[in-house]
Formats: sequence, structure tokens, C-alpha cells
Amino acid sequence: MVALNRIYTRTGDAGTTGLVTGERRPKNDLRVEAYGTVDETNAFIGMARLETAKLEGPLDAMLARIQNDLFDLGADLATPPTEKPVKYEPLRVVDSQVERLEREIDQLNADLQPLRSFVLPGGSPAAAALHVARAVCRRAERVTVALAAAEAVTPAAVRYLNRLSDFLFVAARWVNDRGQADVLWTPGQNR
Repeated sequence: MVALNRIYTRTGDAGTTGLVTGERRPKNDLRVEAYGTVDETNAFIGMARLETAKLEGPLDAMLARIQNDLFDLGADLATPPTEKPVKYEPLRVVDSQVERLEREIDQLNADLQPLRSFVLPGGSPAAAALHVARAVCRRAERVTVALAAAEAVTPAAVRYLNRLSDFLFVAARWVNDRGQADVLWTPGQNR
């Protein structure tokens, strides 16, 4: 278990941070950017939950599980694979977490009508917040894909982020009165 007795350490004052392995990396390193953007995604989901907690149905519990998963994902990304023997089994995102997201997407999507246009972010406060979380999640995915091109990343980590952005899109539609309150894009409307 994690014990945080001291919040500041001054070890990052020179622009580096420590990974779980003890290795120091610059704070603008792709690995740090990846888990930092996952943390940002988690924070925006927390903001969305201020609205989804008011709603009936399974969504808020789903989002609570996702927030926990995102801490797993952050730990995964903060622990690069190493050839050195380790004293513990590194926490990794696993396929069952991705599969759960797929089931939950299907569960929420079953209540929605098929789309006939792209959806503009908005409609309700909960949907708008979920769309922001989705956009940040897409950025986390892009950074993680860039990281995976440069060094080893757990394959399920990229899949999880890809599926999570899909989940957040479907969840935003679901809270918009099951898609009835979606704001649809009208191409060229303001020409």
C-alpha cells in the first residue's frame, strides 16, 4: 500500500521526476507526459462525476471503476519494463479491464439510437464534462502511442485508452437523455 507521509521532497526541483523503478526522467519525458495525461483524464472524469452522481442508473459506478483503473494505468506507465530483477510484480493493465469497458459500452449503447451525424460536445453539464474527459483521454492515447513507438508499453494500456474514449463518448450521449438531447453537427451551417 502507498504511504504518503511527506508531500514535497524537493527531488523534482531540477526538472526531473522519479519513476516507480527509481529511474529519474525529465518531467517532459514522453513516459511522464503519458501518465500525467492519464492523471488529467482521471481528474476530468472526477469533475464529470459531480454531475453523473445525480443521475439514476449504472454510469456513476462505472466511472468510479474507471477512475481506479486509471490509477492502475498510471502505475503501469510509470513502471517501464526492465531486465533487472524486481522485488515486486509491477502493476499492469490487463485485457479483462479492456473487456469490461467493452461490455459497459455495449450496455449503455443499447439505450441509444444510431447516430445520423457527428455530435457536438454539450447538451447537458454531465455530457459536456464527459466530452472534455473524452478529448483529454484521446490526448493521453496519442502520447501513449508515441511512447510505445519509442519504448516498451503494455499493449493493453493503449487498448484501454482507445476503448475509454469510446466509452466516454457513449456515456456523454447516454446522459443526454439517451441521445435525445445530443447537439448534432450540421456541416456548413454557418457559411
